[in-house]
Amino acid sequence: MGRFAPSPTGSLHLGSVATALFASVRARQRGGRVVLRVEDLDGPRVVAGSEQEQRDDLDWLGLEIDDAETLGLGPTRQSERLSRYEVALADFAARGLTYLCDCSRAEIARVASAPHEGEEGLPYTGTCRPFGMEERAFKRPPSVRLAVPADMGGAIDDFVLLRGDGVVAYQLAVVVDDLAMHISEIVRGADLASSAPRQTLLATLLGGELPPLLHVPVLVGRSGQRLAKRDGGSTVRELRERGISAPRILSAIARAYGQSVPAEVGVSELAECFDPNKFPLGTVSLSHVEAAA
Repeated sequence: MGRFAPSPTGSLHLGSVATALFASVRARQRGGRVVLRVEDLDGPRVVAGSEQEQRDDLDWLGLEIDDAETLGLGPTRQSERLSRYEVALADFAARGLTYLCDCSRAEIARVASAPHEGEEGLPYTGTCRPFGMEERAFKRPPSVRLAVPADMGGAIDDFVLLRGDGVVAYQLAVVVDDLAMHISEIVRGADLASSAPRQTLLATLLGGELPPLLHVPVLVGRSGQRLAKRDGGSTVRELRERGISAPRILSAIARAYGQSVPAEVGVSELAECFDPNKFPLGTVSLSHVEAAA
């Protein structure tokens, strides 16, 4: 079982389509399925109507991605799966694995050994760890951090499981859901590769195991930066409006990612020849997709 987990924060761009395409192909190669999970926990960022637009685009592309609820795997939207995260948080707290933290980003930056943020944010030195979960005079609404076990050897700092505004952190939510949905392989963007150690630890603490990971090179705009609205032609909807067919879009993506396919291709045809070892090193430019189209 694979999964595709977009956030409903706007139109489906080609970077997300690449992940969805290769997840579908890997599942087809193994005789499995891909489940759709909508990661909508960060409510203020959710754009009304974008979830349905993304679903329509996935159907139009023919990517054969099933709704989680249809497969009997619980609610599709993470906002409807909160009780599962609460159970995990309560379990960690009962085992002495969490603590309340009211440190601000500025305060963390002042004591952090690293001068700049990494992909997972500023490293946290555990200032609030001695206080555990006890209530005290907080400077601001506290977050809940995982007290990373000492046997991790300092490879992972104490990271946030529940934000101060009450939103469940990405790291916890995705691991709880991947285990509950019996995901057997995770295909995702290479920008999430640095999350693997944290998620491996969480899966172990929850009594499971993180599934094998396939990281897809990140698709970037013409400037070399992350795709943005100024990168015209970067969404499925824009290409549809220009009259470009779904098989041609899929072929253009596959070619840009090093696959040898004809000018038009579907999931089943790509599954016959797909080889992730042919992925290019580093990022993939949107201009390469345009050239392949």
